[in-house]
Amino acid sequence: MGSNGNIYQDVIESGGEYGVKSTNIEGRSCLRLCVSAGGRHGMTSNSAVHELLECPVCLSMMHPPIHQCPNGHTICVVCKSKVQNVCPICRQELGNIRCLALEKVAESIELPCKYHYLGCQDIFPYQSRLRHEENCKFRGYNCPYAGTECFVTGDIPFLVAHLKADHNVDMHDGSTFNHRYVKPNPHEIENATWMLTIFYCYGYQFCLHFEAFHLGMAPVYMAFLRFMGDENDASKFSYSLEVGANGRKLKWQGVPRSIRDSHKTVRDSLDGLIITRNIALFFSGGDRRQLKLKVAGRIWREQS
Repeated sequence: MGSNGNIYQDVIESGGEYGVKSTNIEGRSCLRLCVSAGGRHGMTSNSAVHELLECPVCLSMMHPPIHQCPNGHTICVVCKSKVQNVCPICRQELGNIRCLALEKVAESIELPCKYHYLGCQDIFPYQSRLRHEENCKFRGYNCPYAGTECFVTGDIPFLVAHLKADHNVDMHDGSTFNHRYVKPNPHEIENATWMLTIFYCYGYQFCLHFEAFHLGMAPVYMAFLRFMGDENDASKFSYSLEVGANGRKLKWQGVPRSIRDSHKTVRDSLDGLIITRNIALFFSGGDRRQLKLKVAGRIWREQS
């Protein structure tokens, strides 16, 4: 019994190959069927209701539309296509029969957010739950590494460890930095990320990106900062980046973008320090045959 008087029953939420599966509850794949003892947050339930709402193929909670075969066996709409319209229990053709009574039961039950294991305590009717989960502040983040396509997601501590172990990203402490970027032949420019560096300061991690790409027909270099956290926390900080030489200086000041915004979104919005190749070579000095850019930066917390 939780502190709010709700009774929780663990229900598996998993995918995989289709076929009737036995229940296997483990770790983070579980969701909870929440039913209020007093009925204020949903209908009273027991194991029989739980079993009625569990898809026999994926073992997830079914929600409208719920289909059934002529013998009354039900299946979720996602798995109906996977089993080629054949009931996995009795092998009868499923057709397009809807189980309206069970759909009403599903609509009356409230469920916790699927990110409850990451700290979300909210509970919703099914459709409201789906809308909430799209923007839940506890949902996992995508890996911010842009050098190769990476589909890893997780919370911030997990991603920090992942970046260090799997992408060999440099990690630094401090809110100020100086980085030198060198390229032997700057006339060969490709759409590629050159470097990602992580800075830890003020209790948060910041991602410094530096890359080369074409802006229209013009080759450019771009540096920008992303914040490893949500938009609200990102807005509490500012940063500056600058390059210079020969008594000249080019400076950018802005607000770090949350890693909720993809790397491509930030780059395509040109939200960072942009340096054309000619200016970059001017700052590099020498015979202009080698790029030698020093990017200095600072991160600070804005006064509230």
